[in-house]
Amino acid sequence: MAFNSTASEKKRTNLFLVLSGIFIANALLAELIGVKIFSGEALFGLPGAQLPLLGDAKLDFNLTAGVVIWPVVFITTDIINEYFGKSGVKKVSVLTVVLILYAFLVISLVTGLPPAPFWLEINNTDAQGNPFNINFAFNAIYRQGLGIIIGSVVAFLVSQFLDATIFHWLRKYTGSKKIWLRATGSTLVSQLIDSFVVLFIAFFLFGNWTMELVLSVAAINYIYKFLVALALTPVLYVAHFFIDSYLGENQAEALTEKAAMDSSDLK
Repeated sequence: MAFNSTASEKKRTNLFLVLSGIFIANALLAELIGVKIFSGEALFGLPGAQLPLLGDAKLDFNLTAGVVIWPVVFITTDIINEYFGKSGVKKVSVLTVVLILYAFLVISLVTGLPPAPFWLEINNTDAQGNPFNINFAFNAIYRQGLGIIIGSVVAFLVSQFLDATIFHWLRKYTGSKKIWLRATGSTLVSQLIDSFVVLFIAFFLFGNWTMELVLSVAAINYIYKFLVALALTPVLYVAHFFIDSYLGENQAEALTEKAAMDSSDLK
């Protein structure tokens, strides 16, 4: 019995470590690569959509590069929710924010270092022979404004905590069935808030965007997240299958029930 208990606890710990690692790595990478904006239409060789959303604003599907891997965070959040409850999501979310802030602190220090003259000299032209300042490019890529950092961190925490709450609120009505409903439902609501909060703080409070523009761009981002959340539903079931196989049916059921009970007790 002691051996089985120890082996089960080890599997549980290993699962949480792997899920946390996937979650943190993708969230941190999304923050770092998010400075690049790409055209969704150009990706498929199409012209700009020019969607009339609010007022005179017409927007294309221009998205941050971070959204490419952000769906992995969606999936991982729902899995951590299912097996480790609200407390598990809160722990990994807070840790992720601390590591994101640490990364930005290191970047701020590194980009402030004076460049070596030879490094500038050997990298003074691009592939076409045009003048190129590699130090300026390095700093421009890695540095992000204070508003963007604050906006992304606040939006991340709010959306993650909201996701965990809605997930287990839905679970009270679905029980262990209908994983797709609580996973997709919690993601759709939390990402609606996330899409607005990050832009509101970064570009309205700290920038010069109008509220109309904030709402329009937030709508574009949310449309993408909405479609991706629906498309990833089968992946969620595949992940559950492999995790249940790893833990064993009895332990997996016990873990999800404990997560649900613990989450219902959290205020």
